[in-house]
Amino acid sequence: MLRVSEVITAVNGEIYFPEDWNNQQQNELLNTYIQGTVMDNRLVEKDYLFVPFIGEKVDAHQYIPAAYDLGAIICFSMKKLEGDFPYILVKDSGVALKDLATYYRATLNIPIIGIVGSVGKTSTKEMVAAVLSEKYNVLKTEGNYNNEIGLPLTIMRIRPEHQVAVVEMGISDFDEMNRLSTIARPNYLVMTNIGPCHLEFLRDLDGVLNAKTEAFEHLANHPKIILNGDDDKLIQIRHGIPAGTYHAVPDDADIFFFGRRNINDLEVEGMPAAAFADNISDKGLEGIDCRINLFGENIDVHISLPGLHNINNALAAAIVAESLGLSTSQIQNGIAKGNTIAGRSNIIRLGEVLVIDDCYNAGPVSMKASLEVLSSAKGRKIAVLGDMGELGNTAEELHASVGQAVVDNHIDILYTVGSLSQEIHKVATLNSVIAHHFNTNKDLLAELIKEIKPGDTILIKASHFMNFSQIVDALKEELK
Repeated sequence: MLRVSEVITAVNGEIYFPEDWNNQQQNELLNTYIQGTVMDNRLVEKDYLFVPFIGEKVDAHQYIPAAYDLGAIICFSMKKLEGDFPYILVKDSGVALKDLATYYRATLNIPIIGIVGSVGKTSTKEMVAAVLSEKYNVLKTEGNYNNEIGLPLTIMRIRPEHQVAVVEMGISDFDEMNRLSTIARPNYLVMTNIGPCHLEFLRDLDGVLNAKTEAFEHLANHPKIILNGDDDKLIQIRHGIPAGTYHAVPDDADIFFFGRRNINDLEVEGMPAAAFADNISDKGLEGIDCRINLFGENIDVHISLPGLHNINNALAAAIVAESLGLSTSQIQNGIAKGNTIAGRSNIIRLGEVLVIDDCYNAGPVSMKASLEVLSSAKGRKIAVLGDMGELGNTAEELHASVGQAVVDNHIDILYTVGSLSQEIHKVATLNSVIAHHFNTNKDLLAELIKEIKPGDTILIKASHFMNFSQIVDALKEELK
C-alpha cells in the first residue's frame, strides 16, 4: 500500500488542501495509507482513492463530494475544485492511474502472472488462480478488468496478504500491450493462442502475434514465458533474433511449451514440451479426464469444465504451479476446482434445460470451441449466435466459417441475430440445419421460448455489443 505522499510523487501531481487546514492536518493526510483505488464513487470505502473520469455522457468530478462522504481520503482531479476537501490535481486521470499502478508494481515483491492471448484468457486466468490458491493467497483479475483502466485498478488491489497475482491483459490495437506490460511487468507470461480477433486494427495473424508479443519488451527479470505449442504462430517463438512478426524474447527468459500434442514429436531442438496431455476422456458437459505429463512426471487430473480447449488451460496452470513449488496433489486438486465466470462458458441448469452462458464476447476461434462443447450435450442442441466484432474485411468469411462449424458439430437448431450472423445462417440452411434469423433479440426470444423442450441444451454466444446477456436473463426468468 502507498501513502498519499507517495501517490502524489507517483503521478507527478499537485496537492491542494482546504484553506483552513494546519500543518498537522496536512502531514497526517500525507502519511495516511490509501486502502483502495476505485473509479466508481459507489465503491468508495474508508481511506480510498477516488479516480474520476470524464466520459461521453458523464463527468465523474461531480461525484467527488459523494466519494468523500463515503470515506475517501483523497481524489484525483483534472480541474481545480472548490470545496472543503483535499485533492491531487493531475493532467489526465487515466494517465495518472497508470502511472500510479506502475509505481506501486515496482514496490511489490510477489510473482505476477500475466495472461495474454486472442481467446481463452479469462478461463486460463481462472484455472491458474484456482490451482495456485491451493498453496497461496492469490489475487486475480475480476470480471473484464483487463484493459488500460482495469489492469491498473487490479494492480492497486494487491495487498500485503497476497502472495501471488494473476492478471489478464487484453488489447485490440498495437502499442496497447506495451502500455499494459509496462504496468504489470509479469514474472510469468502465459500466451493462450493467436487467433483472428481485432483484425480491423491488427490486420492479420502476424499482426496479432506482433501486438501480443510487445509484452516481451517489459517483463520482470528472469521471466518464464509459457506458450501454447498447439498454436501455429506461438510454436515459432525462439530465443535470439525474432522472426520479424514477433518481438524478441529476453535473453534471460525461460520458454516453456504446453499442448495436447507432445511437442517433442516436432523435433524442435532445445525446446521440449514442459507439459502435454494424453489418455484424454471427454465426459461431455461433465468435463474431461486426462493424464498430464509435467516435466516428465505423469499426473491424472479431472477438469470440471467442458471442452477440450480447457486441457490447455490446465496445462498452462500446471507449469506455473510446478514452477512456484506446488505439489502434485495440489495441482490435481486445483485443476479439479477450476471454474469460470458468468458469460464465459458458464453452465446454468434451469429445470430440465441446460444453458451455456458464453455471451460476454466472441471470436471465430472461441465460437467454434463453444459449438464443440455444445455438440457433446445429450439432448437437442440449440445454438443462439450473434455477430462477432472487429474482424475487418474478413468478417463475412469468418462468420461463414462459424456456420460450417454449426454443420460439422451437428447442431439441431440455430437461432441468429445481426447482419453479419446472416452468413452463419446461410451456410447452416444450405446444409439443411433448421435455422432461424431475426433482427432483434426480442424477436428471437419470443420464438426461442416457444421452441424449448425439457432436455434441451442451449448455447448463447456473441460479441458483447450484441447484449446477449438479455437473452440469458430472460431464459432464467422464463424457466426458473
